[in-house]
Amino acid sequence: MEEEELTDQQELFEHYRFRVDPGQSLLRIDKFLFTRLEKISRTRIQNAANAGNILVNNNQVKPNYKVKPDDIIQIVLPNPPREIELIPENIPINIVFEDNDVVVVNKEPGMVVHPAYGNYTGTLVNALMWHFKDMPLFQSGELRPGLVHRIDKNTSGILVIAKNELALNRLSRQFFDRTTDRKYIALVWGVPDPPEGTITGHVGRNIRDRKIMQVFPDGSRGKPAITHYKVIENFGYTSLVECKLETGRTHQIRIHFCFIKHPLFNDEEYGGDHILKGTTFTKYQQFVKNCFKMLPRQALHAKSLSFDHPVTGKRLSFDSGLPEDMKQVIDKWRQYIAGRDN
Repeated sequence: MEEEELTDQQELFEHYRFRVDPGQSLLRIDKFLFTRLEKISRTRIQNAANAGNILVNNNQVKPNYKVKPDDIIQIVLPNPPREIELIPENIPINIVFEDNDVVVVNKEPGMVVHPAYGNYTGTLVNALMWHFKDMPLFQSGELRPGLVHRIDKNTSGILVIAKNELALNRLSRQFFDRTTDRKYIALVWGVPDPPEGTITGHVGRNIRDRKIMQVFPDGSRGKPAITHYKVIENFGYTSLVECKLETGRTHQIRIHFCFIKHPLFNDEEYGGDHILKGTTFTKYQQFVKNCFKMLPRQALHAKSLSFDHPVTGKRLSFDSGLPEDMKQVIDKWRQYIAGRDN
C-alpha cells in the first residue's frame, strides 16, 4: 500500500493519501483508516468523513463506505497543536465576528496564538477559553478552540477559529484546497523589482537553526510556497507591499522577502533590523532607529481573510485596519520622503 503524508506548521492540518492493496477485503473506511493512522481516534476519522473530508477516487464518502482493492483514499484532518492543559485567562481580545460555528479575531502584535514551550499562558487560545467558558461543551472539556491556521507572535491581524468539530474539519479542508483568500500588508526594505510579481521557493526549517525557516530554491527540502505581491507605496528606501498567500508555510512572507533581498522592516530573525538602504547621514540613521523603536517587531499585518462559512456555505470576508505601530511608522516614512523631495 502506498501512503503519502503532508503536514504544515502554519496551516494546522494533515493530509494522507493511500492506494488500497489489490488483496484488501471489504472493510468500513473508518475501521480501515483507524488501523493505518497512528494516534488518530476513530471519532476524528468519522468527523472528517461527516464533514466531507474523506475522498475515495475523488468522491466524498461516509464512515460506512466499504473500502475496495485499488481505491485511492484521501483524508484531510485538523492537526491540533500538541495537547497541553489550556487555562482560561481573562485577556481582552478583539472579536470581529462570532456565531455558533466560528469566531474571527483581530490579533494584537505580541500575542502568541497557542500555548507551547516557553509560552504556556497569555496566548490567544487561553483568552478564547475564557471567552467560551460559559458554553456547556467547553465547560465539560469536550471542546477546545479549533485552530486551522495561525500567525506569528509579532504579526498582527485576522484569524478564524472553529468552535466545533464540523467547522474545524470544513475550514481545514478550505485551507488545504486553497479556497481561502488571505492578504497581508508588509513594509519591506528597498523596492521589489518588478513592482508586482510572484515569489516561489520551497520553505523548510533552516539547516543550522531550527527556530527559523529557509528557502530551498531547488526544491530539495521543505514544501512548495507561493507568495504574490504588489508594491502599493514606494518610499525609496522602503516600500509598502500587499501580499496574497497561495500557500501558508511558517514565516512564508518573511523568508520569501528575505530570499529576494527585501527583508521586512525590523524583522530581527531575517535581517531586517539593520539599516539596509539609504544614506550614511546621521539624521537618516537616527530617523530609522526611531522607527525601529516605534515598531519593535517585523512590519507585517494579516489585513484580510475570506472563506466559506463551514455550515451555511456563505462567503464571508473580513478586513482590518493597520495597527497603530505600523501606521505611525508608515506615516513617518511618508513625511520623510515628502520632506526630502521638497
